Amino acid sequence: MLENILIHKILFLDVETVPVTAVFSELPKGFQSLWAEKTRWQRSHQQSPEEFYGLKAGVMAEFAKVICISVGYLYEKEGQHFFRIKSFYGDDEKAILEDLKLLLDEKFATPKHYLCAHNGKEFDYPFLCRRMLVNGIQLPKILDISGKKPWEVRHLDTMEMWKFGDYKHYTSIKLLAALFGIPTPKDDIDGSQVSKVYWQDKDLERIKNYCQKDTLTVAQILLKYMCKPILTEEQIEVA
Repeated sequence: MLENILIHKILFLDVETVPVTAVFSELPKGFQSLWAEKTRWQRSHQQSPEEFYGLKAGVMAEFAKVICISVGYLYEKEGQHFFRIKSFYGDDEKAILEDLKLLLDEKFATPKHYLCAHNGKEFDYPFLCRRMLVNGIQLPKILDISGKKPWEVRHLDTMEMWKFGDYKHYTSIKLLAALFGIPTPKDDIDGSQVSKVYWQDKDLERIKNYCQKDTLTVAQILLKYMCKPILTEEQIEVA
C-alpha cells in the first residue's frame, strides 16, 4: 500500500478550530441571521440557533477560526525513522496561516510532496483554504486544487484510505489507534472540548499538546498502513 509515495516527502498535519466568538450573542447581528439561515435544516425543531452555535460553529469555516496547526514529518538517521513535529498556534489566525503557507511554499511545493491528515479531505484541507481566503492569503500550491486532475491532488487522508472504496460512515482516529495498538495519551482533551478550553480556560498550550498528539497519531497510522513499525518516544522530536 502506498508504494509509490516517498514517506519522507509527506507533511502530516492536524488543525484545531473554534467558533469566532465565545457565544452566539457576540456575533454581529447580520451573522446571527446568516447562521440561523445556514443551519436551518441541520437543527432539530427543539434546537435554537444559539444552542446549535455552541455545538457546531467550530467546524464551519464561515463561523470559526484556526487556533492551532501541528505539522510533522519523518526523516531517516542511521537507518532509523525519526518524527519531527512543530505547531503554529495562538489567537492571531492570520499569523498562524501565514506561517503554514510559508512552510508549504518553501518546503512542500514539488510534485513529490504530499499532505496527510485524518478526515483531511472533508475537514482540514478545505477549512484551511477557506480561512486563508477570508484572511486575504493566497493559497499555497499544494493546497490549491482548482483545475487539477484527481491524480494531481497530493492530499492523503487516513480515514479515506481505511474505507478502501467503501461508503460507510466515519471511522475515528481514536478507533484506528486502538485497533493498530498505537499508544496515545489518556489524560488529554477531545475535539468537543477544544472550544471550552480556548474560550473559558484560555489554555492554548493544552490545545497545542492535543493537536500534536493527533498529528503524531496520523503518522503512526500511515506507518501501519505501509506495514512499517510505529515510532517510539525516543524517535519523536518536538521543535
